[in-house]
Amino acid sequence: MRDFIHRLPKAELHVHLVGSASMDTVLDLARRHPGHEVPTELERLRAFYEFTDFAHFVDVYVKVNQLVRTGADVTALTVGLARDLAANQVRYAEVTVTPVPHILMGIEPDELAEALTEGRRLALRTHGVVLAWVFDIAGSLGYEAGITTAEWALRHRPAGTVGFGLGGKEAGVPRERYRVPFDMARDGGLHLVPHAGETTGPETIWSALTHLRAERIGHGTSAVRDTNLLAHLAGEGIPVEVCPTSNIRTRAVATLAEHPFPRLLDAGVPVTLATDDPGMFHTDLEREYLLVHEHFGLSRGDLADLARAGVRAAFCGDDLKATVLAEIDAVERA
Repeated sequence: MRDFIHRLPKAELHVHLVGSASMDTVLDLARRHPGHEVPTELERLRAFYEFTDFAHFVDVYVKVNQLVRTGADVTALTVGLARDLAANQVRYAEVTVTPVPHILMGIEPDELAEALTEGRRLALRTHGVVLAWVFDIAGSLGYEAGITTAEWALRHRPAGTVGFGLGGKEAGVPRERYRVPFDMARDGGLHLVPHAGETTGPETIWSALTHLRAERIGHGTSAVRDTNLLAHLAGEGIPVEVCPTSNIRTRAVATLAEHPFPRLLDAGVPVTLATDDPGMFHTDLEREYLLVHEHFGLSRGDLADLARAGVRAAFCGDDLKATVLAEIDAVERA
């Protein structure tokens, strides 16, 4: 099964650029940019990544994000992510980037766009992975940051830009607050993919659907508490990006035995499997596939279907989708 999972072509639709950084990359950034709270020794960094709850995770994420201070840092993160994706047979990934914190750390808006463009070019040339961008709002930074994010994404629009999101804390950050920047993004041709229902209830998912016109839902684990919501997601074919290890590591879900992944599948909701912040959670996409096989009993055919669901939910072109789907079929038949 490990060999089958390794050979299975995949799409990754929920991975954050900063959170994807390997420990070696974070240590390099921490040593390169002094004056921060991130450890510069491996064992201390491992302990730094032991999260007590979701709020603690967000606090750590913000501190690591503050290490990204130049366009060269952004390009290095992008190429490093592509290397790791290629090792997991990921053909296409939609990478979430939060522009405002990078700009606040001194990266010029033009420099950020150029760094992402160069990173994407090198990712394809060096590792054969097609990257696309989802630019998201750090909800805790407030409404004005939402407007700034939308304006930056639409003005600069690096090659591969496909989506617009909303991440970070959910409690106290109502989805409807960001309706205007989401309308701006939609009018500018971007797909809408907010996080919702990770640490709050199904009402947050409903709000993302009704106020933000979400096309996919990031995390969405609390949907299983509302049978009407499950029926709506299934009936409308709205995918949910599920990140099991992330949910356990941030304590958004207490145990794997309680994880709603199988209930989402049983309800007919389109589910994609993702890593969220693999560098911080010590995971990768192959590990997530193995996890759902071992804990939820997914067969080879089920895992192939899960890979197909990721490709079908992607915002890439039809030609790339057809190519990757054909590759999945070939691996399943082998």
